[in-house]
Amino acid sequence: MATNKGVIAILTGGGDVPGLNPAIRAVTIRALREGYKVIGIRRGWGGMIDIIRDEKENNGNNYRVLTRKIVNRAGHTGGTFLHTSRTKPSKVKKADIPEHLKDIYTDKINDLTPEILKNLEFLEVDYLIPIGGDDTLSYGVRLYQEGVKIIGIPKTMDNDVPGTDYCIGFSTCVTRTIAMANSLRTVAGSHERFLIIEVFGRYAGFSALLPTMAGAASRCVIPEYPIEIDKLTELLSEDRMQNPSRYAIAIVSEGARIAGGEMVFENNVTDAYGHAKLGGIGDIVSNRLKAISPKYNKGKKINVVNQKLSYIVRGGDPDSIDSIVPMAFGNLAIDLVLKGLYGRLVVLKNGRYDNVPIEIVTSSKKLVNIEQFYDTERYRPNYESFEMKPLFIMTSEL
Repeated sequence: MATNKGVIAILTGGGDVPGLNPAIRAVTIRALREGYKVIGIRRGWGGMIDIIRDEKENNGNNYRVLTRKIVNRAGHTGGTFLHTSRTKPSKVKKADIPEHLKDIYTDKINDLTPEILKNLEFLEVDYLIPIGGDDTLSYGVRLYQEGVKIIGIPKTMDNDVPGTDYCIGFSTCVTRTIAMANSLRTVAGSHERFLIIEVFGRYAGFSALLPTMAGAASRCVIPEYPIEIDKLTELLSEDRMQNPSRYAIAIVSEGARIAGGEMVFENNVTDAYGHAKLGGIGDIVSNRLKAISPKYNKGKKINVVNQKLSYIVRGGDPDSIDSIVPMAFGNLAIDLVLKGLYGRLVVLKNGRYDNVPIEIVTSSKKLVNIEQFYDTERYRPNYESFEMKPLFIMTSEL
């Protein structure tokens, strides 16, 4: 598979977001122009562990050679045409071991990193570019420590990858959340109800804070600060009475908690990174609001419109920012390849594109700065000054 300059492999891991295909396209078009061969790994790290190292084997389900025609066709669409998974090669359950490796790896949990390294050598990969959130990129850190030339591109709707002000997918998420809130407010207003909107956000509340700041809601509940449900009911009741159409809106992050409670999960099943599927806090908040509301509404119950946005905000085509930033990130990655640099994460910081050591992904956390950006008395964003703030304002200072 050798070419004049070498081989670049690219993969997408974790949840899909709009903007992945533009990033794949940017990497491929630039790399081909510079004389590299580009391989797209299917299903993230899942495709990497499934490869059979035999030229006679058909590995078409695990990787494909990328061309201008292929990436141009998909480059303006949402999702990822390379597909994705939440596979963590360093912790593969016995039941998930590929068939051709079952005799070798027999423990309950297995580290298949040796297979990944051999598969990269088999594919003659010189540089590997994973696009993903902190889970996908954390394994990229592991491979970098094993000697693989890694360049990471940050992606997540929660915007919670450390070291960067922006992650691919966040803008489209915020845009869709605002649009959905504006659509649903007519329902809430017609029936004079509370509107509770549950959005993504396991540990970080950026996807709830930004739409609220933009006017999509009057209150928001985020993972970083447990709320008193009685206080939220009082605040929303006041909002509702001050609204001529008699409704009030709160956006609730999926990882949010009521004081004294825990995160709410759909079931006990966890992915390879140990994450159980979140969901249901919107239901709990809605039921509690309805039960408590007579206390703040002259003894009359206030009904609730409860909507979980979920995949609605991550499906479909990318918005303008999630079309432009992935193009820049992809080209930044190839810039690093051309300079012979690796072990880096391409980032947007203070309005400018840059790169930082990829180890930042595992050495820190990116959460909402409560003291600076969240009013704990009013359950809404705090924004006293915008001077010298980055585009999306509420980013962690590192």
